[in-house]
Amino acid sequence: MTSPADPLRAIVVVPARDEERRVASCLRALAAQEGIDPGAYEVVLVLDHCRDATLQTALATSAKLPHLRLTIRECHQPGAGHARRVGMDYACQRLIAAARPDGLIASTDADSRVATDWLAVQLALADAGAPAIGGRIDLDATEAATLAPSVLEDRARRARTRLARLHQRTSGYRSRPASVDTFARVPCDHHHFSGASFAVTARTYLDVGGLPPRGALEDEALQQALEDAGVAIHRSDRVLVTTSARTNGRASRGLARDLALADWRARRSFHGDQYCAESLLQHKTATVTVIVPAREVADTISDVVACVLSLRDIALVDELLVIDSASTDGTAAIAAAHGATVLQEDALLRQYGPAQGKGDAMWRALSAAHGDIVVFVDADTRNFSADFVTGLLGPLLTNPSIRLVKGAFRRPLRIDGTLVPDAGGRVTELVARPLLNLYAPHLAGFDQPLAGEFAAYADLLRQLPFPAGYGVEIATLIDAAALLGTDALAQVNLGERHNRHQSLRELSAMSYAVMVAAMTRLQSLQHADVAPSAHLVLPPAPDSETQETRAVTILERPALESISDSVSVRVP
Repeated sequence: MTSPADPLRAIVVVPARDEERRVASCLRALAAQEGIDPGAYEVVLVLDHCRDATLQTALATSAKLPHLRLTIRECHQPGAGHARRVGMDYACQRLIAAARPDGLIASTDADSRVATDWLAVQLALADAGAPAIGGRIDLDATEAATLAPSVLEDRARRARTRLARLHQRTSGYRSRPASVDTFARVPCDHHHFSGASFAVTARTYLDVGGLPPRGALEDEALQQALEDAGVAIHRSDRVLVTTSARTNGRASRGLARDLALADWRARRSFHGDQYCAESLLQHKTATVTVIVPAREVADTISDVVACVLSLRDIALVDELLVIDSASTDGTAAIAAAHGATVLQEDALLRQYGPAQGKGDAMWRALSAAHGDIVVFVDADTRNFSADFVTGLLGPLLTNPSIRLVKGAFRRPLRIDGTLVPDAGGRVTELVARPLLNLYAPHLAGFDQPLAGEFAAYADLLRQLPFPAGYGVEIATLIDAAALLGTDALAQVNLGERHNRHQSLRELSAMSYAVMVAAMTRLQSLQHADVAPSAHLVLPPAPDSETQETRAVTILERPALESISDSVSVRVP
């Protein structure tokens, strides 16, 4: 630590977790700052439960940079947000002790490289009255080149949208303190306010209560705190940082996770019309079993069976199993008459007693399947075609690295005789999608996580537990991703699916089964911090190919009785 008498003007906080490969570049960039005396700033590296040589690399690098004033601290609570808070709290104390309440607490990440004038420009802005500053974040060009082109295109589109929203929101903000009127209308050159580059004065940091205690997305939380306090954020293109475009980030949320999801979606989303049965035959090296769980579907089972058997006739499908749930409407007889092998679910694995639901039927059917690849399709689809099966098989047969494929489709809903586009899939939209966004954001890119239409290699499925009820689809998705990683999973657009719909009362029970299956798995992941994002990932709208990121208000107001200076509201 330096003496409070030193001409300290800024402290840079850098949280780091397992960054031995990148921390040296970060520190060298900070040591190369121009336009500021080396004695006027310090760097605080906060170690976040590092398991590699981050500390040793940082010390060795610092030894070669004699002008770099480096302090090492440790954070005992896991999460980049907690580490950043430890560093920022320390920086605030140092600046206040040095009688520098207008000194700058700046932050960047250990996988980022700041421009040579990064600090000088921010100090000039702070001297001009900017209490909070967001730097522009550019992706490392070499790493960005490894991403799918659509990822960068979508990123640019979202940036334009977010910047337009910021212009609307910030037009009324004025800078603090109130005596400074330099930024009557706060300039916004970009939309960024990210941990890779943001800064606040020590006075502002104290005014807003410090960095909110979040393990991740702490930058979003700080931005909200600043806006709530009426603090203007100056976003300048002159404050520039280059950050990693890697997709294997250390934080549970943030840029790396966003890039990973977008890159996965670009590389692992397919269209069913890409594949035809004849071309798939040329790629077929594995046997295929199609399994159709069925219960009281006499009006649709014949079309499903006929379509699958047309693929068996050309040897793309090797086996068709209809697993009946003691239907009383003739479902089994109709399926058998059309040429399917029909098995009663209770007759399989009898030692486990009567089947308890759809997942149980699928699990039992798997024990009877002979194919290397298993395709599950629902029996109540009214517009079923062979394309459903070829679409699911396509990615598996043409890409050996893909082991499971989920169907994706539009779901209309018939209300009072009128077909309403995209109104179906209520459990997906109200339960599954929010759950995955909150607890498993790496799976938020699946358009239909509860789709009963999916295909996978049998050896993978036999490694997974199967919930007996309606939780089976989300469970297999979560478990397969945990076992193999999301890159082994894909989705295929099968167009539009028409099926029967259940009452809200029935959907309530279904939702509960989905939640239990999901939370049984997600709670076991030992999240250090759930860190809910203020943005919900949604699949593309019908007239768009771009995944949507929708802002969602998740702010909570404190109990009124906890606000000492709350104003009473009198009703006349």
